[in-house]
Amino acid sequence: MLCVATALAAQESTPESKGETTPAPARIPKIATPQRVRVSQGVSNGLVVKRVPPEYPDEARRGGIQGKVVMHAIIDKAGAVAKLELVSGDSLLAPAAIDAVKQWKYKPYLLNGKPVEVDTQITVNFTLSN
Repeated sequence: MLCVATALAAQESTPESKGETTPAPARIPKIATPQRVRVSQGVSNGLVVKRVPPEYPDEARRGGIQGKVVMHAIIDKAGAVAKLELVSGDSLLAPAAIDAVKQWKYKPYLLNGKPVEVDTQITVNFTLSN
C-alpha cells in the first residue's frame, strides 16, 4: 500500500495535475546578417577578380615621383567598387589610382551564405623601373 500511496503523491505533484503546462523549449533567436562588414586589405585583395593597373602619370614619371596611394573603399554586394575615398598619396598619383580602382571587380563576400557589402582599404603602389 505504501508503494501505491507514494505513486499517487508523485502523480498529484506533477505540473499537469495542477493545471500547469510544460514550458516550450527555448527558441534560439535568428541573428540578422549585417549589411556591411569590415575586412582587411589582405582579405579583399584575395577577392579581386579584375584588377586594372593604373596608368603612370607622365608628369609624375618625369618628376621621378613614386609612392603609395591609399584609399578607403566600399565594395557592393555584387563586387563592384561603390565608393572610393582618398586617404593618402601624392596628388599627381592619386587620380590615376582612383581611376584604375573604380574599374576593379571583386567576388562577392559571403557572410552566412549571403552577399554583403565590404568596407576595406586599398593601396596602389607606383614604382619607376630602372
